[in-house]
Amino acid sequence: MPIASLKSAQIFYLDQPATENTGLAPGDLPVLLVHGFSSSIADNWLNTNWVKFLNQNGWRVIALDNRGHGKSQKFYSQEDYSLPLMANDAIELLDHLEIPKSHIIGYSMGARIAAAMVLNNGDRTGRVILGGNGYGMIEGTGDWTPVHDGLLAKNPDEITDLRARAFRRFADRTGSDRRALAACVMGIRDRFSEGDFAAITNSVLIAIGEEDDIAGSGEKLAAIMQNARFFSIPGRDHMRASGDKAFKNEAAVFLREEPQL
Repeated sequence: MPIASLKSAQIFYLDQPATENTGLAPGDLPVLLVHGFSSSIADNWLNTNWVKFLNQNGWRVIALDNRGHGKSQKFYSQEDYSLPLMANDAIELLDHLEIPKSHIIGYSMGARIAAAMVLNNGDRTGRVILGGNGYGMIEGTGDWTPVHDGLLAKNPDEITDLRARAFRRFADRTGSDRRALAACVMGIRDRFSEGDFAAITNSVLIAIGEEDDIAGSGEKLAAIMQNARFFSIPGRDHMRASGDKAFKNEAAVFLREEPQL
């Protein structure tokens, strides 16, 4: 997988052509995958077989390591991780690949980035799947300062906050740059308004694990939007929903409903 030298950052990405001809309309849009906080292309999309699943169902897949994550460029200031900046990285990657328009699947933080992309570049986006994030994008999802502090803690055994402990363990397991993640988790806290989501005219699927205690209500967010529906991922919490088979199948149904050329 190559690195794109964008105006904004050095971004590591994947560009995987479809492996099967499944009868999709000629020229159907590729799918852009945007991963969650502290994750990467590998953890969010390859290890969970999303890329393979979409390729085998006829879609070209584009994915990126968000700035501060995986093999992309690291920054250490909160100001370098605003939603507009991170959404712009994805738009610049599409420009780099000469892709005028794509469907988007974002998970958790990636859903926030996807929503920002749609609001600011609606003509570049087709169907949109917001996974692992609901009304929390409007009302907030609690205090993330313990996660910031946990990522920087010298001794992970001293972390008492459960959310902070989970993200620190994940960051250590994946060998992530914890200083970059600590800056990101505080810089990406921009919120949306109800009016922002009400202005989105794209077809949107909101998919959240039925045991997810981070995302906020998917039903409440879908009700605000002009053309959105909610799918509850059975038996999954926030950390275990991203690679769920039912989620993948629902995504494929949604992306096929009305191919946007």
